[in-house]
Amino acid sequence: MRIGELSRRTGVSARSLRYYEEQGLLTSSRSDAGQRHYSDAAVQRVSLIRQLFDAGMSSRVIASVLPCVDVPGDLGAAEETFTSMMRERDRIDADIAHLIETRDALDVLIRANSRHRAELSTAPEPVAKSA
Repeated sequence: MRIGELSRRTGVSARSLRYYEEQGLLTSSRSDAGQRHYSDAAVQRVSLIRQLFDAGMSSRVIASVLPCVDVPGDLGAAEETFTSMMRERDRIDADIAHLIETRDALDVLIRANSRHRAELSTAPEPVAKSA
């Protein structure tokens, strides 16, 4: 299938598909006219790539994980993939911990602001002096 068809079937833009190729995540063959042609398996491949991006992985990390998919019986690739995935999970856990700390700090500020607003709403109105 051509790039437009793959784009329609996956919901991924042609620009992104070209980027995936540049990064070595996706391959195509070329016609004599230079048009990209993809196999039917490319649909599943693009879906997997999207899932990995959605999990927060960079294209570099995805490129290190995909060999396990490409050669499922390769123990070395499986071990490297496992290590990469664990490292990414640890990175995501650290990001989550940081976000929780940030949210907690914001909660403190929100409570302080709420108290301040309550104090302002119960304070007597200043009396305007006439000239």
